[in-house]
Amino acid sequence: MRTKLKQVRAELMRRRHLPIPEQGRHLASVVRSHANYYAVPGNLDAVAQFRTQVTRAWFKALRRRSQRNCLTWERMGCRAKRWLSPARAVHPFPEVRFAART
Repeated sequence: MRTKLKQVRAELMRRRHLPIPEQGRHLASVVRSHANYYAVPGNLDAVAQFRTQVTRAWFKALRRRSQRNCLTWERMGCRAKRWLSPARAVHPFPEVRFAART
């Protein structure tokens, strides 16, 4: 997770001056793909922590866009809620998944 967060931070610094909807779409795909792979029951805390760290990195990148920034955590929370999906289990429990007969 640490390596992926470093990549996300570097990409955010590169995309810092793009419009917020474009940044939001990019980060939404990053968080969604991370959740699609890692969101199994019992690992939701780590998925939620990844989303939180991506939100913090996005907040830092947006605050560096201008010397007169007025971005607060309340406004950032609205942006994160709008663009980043919450952590929830995407895959069922293993006994349900492995008991399936095809």
